Amino acid sequence: MQIIEIYKSLQGESSYAGLPCIFVRLAGCNLRCVWCDSEYTFTGGKRMTLDDIEQEVQRLSPGGGLVEITGGEPLLQEREAVPLMDRLLGAGYTVLLETSGERPLERVPPQVVKIVDVKCPDSGEGDTFRLENLQWLGLRDEVKFVIASRRDYELARAFAAEHELNSRVSSVIFSPAFRKDATGSRDVSHCLVDPRELAEWMLADGLNARLGLQIHKFIWEPSLKGV
Repeated sequence: MQIIEIYKSLQGESSYAGLPCIFVRLAGCNLRCVWCDSEYTFTGGKRMTLDDIEQEVQRLSPGGGLVEITGGEPLLQEREAVPLMDRLLGAGYTVLLETSGERPLERVPPQVVKIVDVKCPDSGEGDTFRLENLQWLGLRDEVKFVIASRRDYELARAFAAEHELNSRVSSVIFSPAFRKDATGSRDVSHCLVDPRELAEWMLADGLNARLGLQIHKFIWEPSLKGV
């Protein structure tokens, strides 16, 4: 597999936020979201075998724990990513998969927690989610919307209602987008939508959804990689 980095940090997003996690970041992405903070994953990386990856995960977190397969878009390397997930599950790890849902989810093992980032209009990649992937989501999975504007919020609200996401998945997450060039201070000034404003929209509409913040960008300098 083509790997950008493997490291240990705290999970910064999803309902697992704040927990220690091993990140296996794969190279390559076929989308170009305008606020993307991971453009360094689009090319490069190093070739690692499944044995090499599993050994590094075990070195960083012996005996189990939380592992996230991320990118880029990890399912561009589905042929090897799926066997890697199976290996890690068999070794006793809780495995998360961060994906846009633009690639088919059918072959992802059902024990893997799928965190699906449905793209909103202001990402520049709206309408890329495969609706047929809804059938492969279950009550351990999560759907996330990264919000950069009121328009994004209204799309996410309508999508969640139309597809009855609260009955399909464990969590529906609305997360304010960060500026991709964010640097320096660790505060909400880098968010494209003020989290308080997003929270007020959600409360006013009575949404059964979780407000998600990328807590790693408040713990560490927001442009720092490998955290």
